[in-house]
Order: sequence, then C-alpha cells, then structure tokens
Amino acid sequence: MASKGKTVAKVTPKLTHVDAAGHPAMVDVSDKPATAREARAECRVRFPAAVAVQLRQSGMGTAKGPVVDTAIIAGTMAVKNTAPLIPFCHALQIEACDFDIGWKNKTTLRILCTVACTGKTGVEMEALTGASVAALTVYDMCKALSHDIEIGAVRLLAKQGGKSGVISS
Repeated sequence: MASKGKTVAKVTPKLTHVDAAGHPAMVDVSDKPATAREARAECRVRFPAAVAVQLRQSGMGTAKGPVVDTAIIAGTMAVKNTAPLIPFCHALQIEACDFDIGWKNKTTLRILCTVACTGKTGVEMEALTGASVAALTVYDMCKALSHDIEIGAVRLLAKQGGKSGVISS
C-alpha cells in the first residue's frame, strides 16, 4: 500500500500465547506496569415465544428459583474462577464485577458483564466467561420449560487499560 510516495507496511497481528518454538505458553507480564483494566462482554439467550411470555409473567422465576439472581451469582463465581478454566489466563484480583440482565426484545434476554481490576493484564476473558456462565445458568434454570432455548452472540463489547487503550465494538 502506498501513501504519498511512502510504502506503508501492513502489520499482521501475532499470536501471544505461543513461544519461540511454537509451543503454547503463558504471556510473561512481569515487566508490564499495573494499570486500571475494564472489560464488558455480552451474551444473549433466545427463548421460544411461549416460554418468554411465561418467564415474563412469572417475573423470571421458575421452580428452581429466581433466574436472574441465580445467573448473577453463577456469573460472578465464573469471573472469579476464570484462570482455572482458561489455561493461559493469569489469576487476577477482581475489584468489580457487575451484571445487567434484561430483555432485548420479546424473546431475547441480554446479559452484560462488566469486570474491572488493577493489574498487568486485561479482564476480557473474565467478562466473557461471566456472561457465558450466566447464560448457561439461565438455560439450566429454564430448560424444564423448553430445550429449544438458544445461547449465542457471546462477544466482547469494550475493553480499556493496558497498551491497547480503549477498544469498543
């Protein structure tokens, strides 16, 4: 690609969890400064229309208990336990974890998980794990109503801190 007579090299991202020999490796963060880190992720749970109506009418309660409250507890536990689940995640001292769970439309529940800490590495895996486990918990709490519940659209919405600065989608 040329720009004003200069050649601009295209930068290809490199995998970070691979050592020089091509083997899996945890990223060495020992020389990185601790900075404020935050990440927000979402996951969506889609219900059959009749199940969504039933859940709305029950105030999101099932025979197993309060769906949203249980999902928040499970998601928070997942955030705090991400390192044992994802092999190359660093154990982090989580300083904040927040969930916002509500209806996106008539049949889709949107789960937002925001995680923050001060550390040498980001918290996006913790936010993604929290949103995912909260969604799995919703499924578990509601599966007696239908097995046609779909979990999907797990994605990072935003992250900040560290050398990459602010990223949002």
